Amino acid sequence: MIFAIEEINNNTELLPSIKLGYQIYDSCASVPLAVHVTFQLSSGLDPVFYTGDNCSQSGTVMAIVGASGSTRSISMSHIIGPFNIPQVSYFATCACLSDKQQYPSFFRTIPSDQFQADALAKLVKHFGWTWIGAIRSDSDYGNNGMASFLDAAHKEGICVEYSESFDQTHPRSRIQRVADIIRRSTAVVVVAFTSPGDMRILLEELSLKPSPPRQWIGSESWVTDPDMMRFSFFAGTIGFGIEKSVIPGLRDFLLDLSLSKVAASPVLTEFWEDEFNCRLGQRSATEINACDGTEDIETIQSPYTDTSQLRISNMVYKAVYAIAHAIHNAMCQETHSITQCDKFTSIKSKQVLTELKKVKFSQNGYDVSFDANGDPVATYELVNWQQSESGSIELVTVGHYDASLPVGQEFHINRNLTWMEGGTQVPLSVCSDSCPAGTRKVLQKGKPICCYDCILCPEGEISNATDSPECFPCSKEFWPHAKRDTCLPKPVEFLSFNEGLGITLAAFSVGGACLTMMTAAVFHRHRTSPIVRANNSELSFLLLFSLTLCFLSSLTFIGAPSEWSCMLRHTTFGITFVLCMSCVLGKTIVVLMAFKATLPGRNVMKWFGPPQQRLTVVSFTFIQVIICTLWLVLSPPFPMKNLTTYKERIILECALGSAIGFWAVLGYIGLLAVFCFVLAVLARKLPDNFNEAKLITFSMLIFCAVWVTFIPAYVSSPGKFTVAVEIFAILASSFGLILCIFAPKCFIILFKPEKNTKKHLMNKSQF
Repeated sequence: MIFAIEEINNNTELLPSIKLGYQIYDSCASVPLAVHVTFQLSSGLDPVFYTGDNCSQSGTVMAIVGASGSTRSISMSHIIGPFNIPQVSYFATCACLSDKQQYPSFFRTIPSDQFQADALAKLVKHFGWTWIGAIRSDSDYGNNGMASFLDAAHKEGICVEYSESFDQTHPRSRIQRVADIIRRSTAVVVVAFTSPGDMRILLEELSLKPSPPRQWIGSESWVTDPDMMRFSFFAGTIGFGIEKSVIPGLRDFLLDLSLSKVAASPVLTEFWEDEFNCRLGQRSATEINACDGTEDIETIQSPYTDTSQLRISNMVYKAVYAIAHAIHNAMCQETHSITQCDKFTSIKSKQVLTELKKVKFSQNGYDVSFDANGDPVATYELVNWQQSESGSIELVTVGHYDASLPVGQEFHINRNLTWMEGGTQVPLSVCSDSCPAGTRKVLQKGKPICCYDCILCPEGEISNATDSPECFPCSKEFWPHAKRDTCLPKPVEFLSFNEGLGITLAAFSVGGACLTMMTAAVFHRHRTSPIVRANNSELSFLLLFSLTLCFLSSLTFIGAPSEWSCMLRHTTFGITFVLCMSCVLGKTIVVLMAFKATLPGRNVMKWFGPPQQRLTVVSFTFIQVIICTLWLVLSPPFPMKNLTTYKERIILECALGSAIGFWAVLGYIGLLAVFCFVLAVLARKLPDNFNEAKLITFSMLIFCAVWVTFIPAYVSSPGKFTVAVEIFAILASSFGLILCIFAPKCFIILFKPEKNTKKHLMNKSQF
């Protein structure tokens, strides 16, 4: 401060022809002493330090620089605020001092703890630490600073395992309790918002019984204190410090000490005697080692001579210059580019206070200004305690923080950091490990939000990010991967020609059609034989044709459903089966009529000859054609994706369109089948050698059994098996018809030709 005032007094541009006076008090970190001195200054009772003619307002306080602590600054501000005496602190960082309602005359050149708290929270978040411990000084600085940090940390999603306060004046048991909490905790990272004195006491306690490795995060008050770096187990500590600066000429000023200057200052006297182990003044007469002026201060290494880490000193330097600029603006005027100041102009401290709010200047490359709350622009250095090759701890600047930059760009790291125990990997400090994709977080009961269990996403849902609080369902046509971290398209399933079941059914379908055509060929080759001609060969060939279509219609059920295949499969099946049933019905009626005609006085065959038989087949088939046409016109079958039967795959199938139409087609086929079965039963006791009715009865029994069991099987079968059941029913009933009706006749034609005679067929068995 003295250096800055002397530099200003020698400046020809700032306050020319005006000299600033000063009086320095040591509050000894005592609030009562600071309050006592403040009352003296505000009441004008301070001693007059210069009374020459050149001094215009000797003894009148224009401004106060200090205090260094928040608690003392708060007490002082409450006193001098009503008197409008500006107070500029260089180290009071409590965010509460930004309240202009309570502290209207308070300014500071060091950033508010609110900015530091935000910066610390962003620092913790940047390295992924979500589970931390917190300790603080039991003072306005510690309590308010930690409150601001905890609020900022909460917004960043950071959880605090413990938050403890202590003070160096507390009993040792209190310090031990805090140290034990740190040792037992699971949080690896500890944020310390303390004063240097309090931190020193805690570190001394921790050094007696070292805790497990801890990553310390320090506030600006202690993290750059050289005295702390003697604790080697604290290597790796990081934190925000006041920016390091250069003050030209300060080192020369500090080294320019004569014995007379040293003797005039009790502080310098104590420093000089301790460094050189000699005595000054009257005490030297009784001491062996007297200071004789040959001592060379440039040869010693001490904090006094070290100007490489000017941090708080620069804050004092800026505070003095800010007050000088405010007084300059209140007393001086610039006319024709010449600054003139009237040292006899009487100004009040209120004028200095007003001008101080508007101060904006640059000194040695550092901008100085105050916002509406009396705070400067917040800038910090990110410092790291790194162990040198010699084993000592060095303070290394590894990054910067500038609160004036846009959100997200304030924080910048430009060097590698050293972590606890000299590690190069960022330590992990979490309550629970991150939940991988495919799981969701479930909070543990009674614990902070950072403590959770990882639960696998339920079936049908995924999470594609770590630490996901919720799982979300895949869209309808997608299904989760086995790890449930991504949605994959559901496989589309239908009865295909490329799978075993489809190939088997297609083979039976083609085989049945070939068997039918072979039967037709045999019948055509022996069309003049009695057994072929015996029961209307025209109906037999028409029945074989319809059975061929029945076998082939099952092929339309295999393959990916399309609009045309869906309409074709059911209507083709319905019409061909009705044609088949009409032929069987015609043959059954022919059998009955043939034997009725043998009775005396009966000539019924003229009423059911070939024309009537053809008309019967056409009529019954035409009814089915009408039903199918109405079905296709009103509500035809259509392809659809079945997403409900199976959750994990899509069934591509044909929707019925109209269930009434489908069951009407089946019902009509069933009605004809029952009618055929009844007529065949009635004709079952006709002469054996010509009794085709028994074969028809057995074939209809198989047909009806197949389709009766088809209904529950069709309704209960899932997915593509519904189609397989329908194909099986078509094939089974078709094979039943061809084997029961035509196989015996083919056997006789091919292997028992002696029975294929009119005589044998006309031979009647006894009833």
